[in-house]
Amino acid sequence: MNDNRPPGGSGPYRGPPSQRRDKRERQRDREATPSAPSGARPSAPRPAPRPESAEPATPRGPREQRLYGLNACLAMFARRPGDLRKVWLLESRIPKLKDVLAHCVKHRIGYTVVGDDDLQKLAASSHHEGVVFGAMPAPELSLSGWLRELPPGPQVALWLDGVGNPHNLGAILRSAAHFGVAGLLLPKDSPLALSGAAARVAEGGAEVVPLVRLGRADNSLAQLTSAGFVAAATVVRGGEALHAAALPQRLLLVMGAEQSGVDPLLADAAALRLAIPGTGAVESLNVASATSVFLAEWWRQQRA
Repeated sequence: MNDNRPPGGSGPYRGPPSQRRDKRERQRDREATPSAPSGARPSAPRPAPRPESAEPATPRGPREQRLYGLNACLAMFARRPGDLRKVWLLESRIPKLKDVLAHCVKHRIGYTVVGDDDLQKLAASSHHEGVVFGAMPAPELSLSGWLRELPPGPQVALWLDGVGNPHNLGAILRSAAHFGVAGLLLPKDSPLALSGAAARVAEGGAEVVPLVRLGRADNSLAQLTSAGFVAAATVVRGGEALHAAALPQRLLLVMGAEQSGVDPLLADAAALRLAIPGTGAVESLNVASATSVFLAEWWRQQRA
C-alpha cells in the first residue's frame, strides 16, 4: 500500500508536504485567534467603553433606613405613615402596634413577627425595644426654605458645630422637642444626620424638630441675622453667665463639640458668648446636657 512515507524514514508519518503546510497554517491561525470554550458560540463584539466625559448616571434617591425604639417608631408613624416600608416586631409588641399593623394590611406593607435575635441584627443594636421599621428618611430642609416657613415671634434654633456623636444628637433632639426648638441646623460639611440610634435616643423628638442643612457659614449667619436671630456662642471660659444674661426673643444657640468647642471664627462672629457657671470640679458639661440647660433658661425667660 502506497502511504507516501519517505523511503527509509524512521519518524512518525505526517502526511504529504501539502497537507503539512495546511496544518502549519491552521496552527498559526489558532495561535493568533483567542479560542472560545468548547461548544460555546462566538460572542458578539464588545462595545467600546464610554468615555469619562459621558453623561453621568441618574442619581439615586434617598435610601430606606432602619428606625427602632417604640416611641421613635410610633412618632414616625404618627407624622409620616406614607414613608413606612416594612415592619419587624416581637409578638409581645402586637398590642402596642395594632394601628400600625392595620395600616400595613390596608396598604399591603409587609410586616413580620420575629425573635429578639433577628431584631438585634436588623437594628444592629440590642436596644430595639421590640420593633424595627424600614422607612424613608424625613428630608432635610434648606435654610432659605426653613426661614420662609418660620412663624413670627420668639424662636430658638440650634447650630451644631462639630458635634458628631449620634447619641448626643438624639439627646439634643429630645431636649429640643421638649423646649420647642424651631430647627436644628447642621453645617454643610457635617457628616451628622439622623440615624436609627439617634432617633431611638430622641424618643420621638426627631419627628418634631426639623433638620436644616446650611450652606456657607458666613452666608448662613447673615441670613439668620436678617431674620432677626441673635447668635450666641456657648463657651467654657470667658463668657457671660447664662442666668445673668438677657436672652433675645430670637436666639441662635451655637453649640460646639466637647473636645474642640465652637470654631473660633464662628464664636467671634456671634453677638453673644454664654457660659454655664458651676463648681469647676469638671471642665464642662456634655454637649447634650449643656444644650438642655441653655434651652431651659431661654424658655424660662420668654415666659417670665
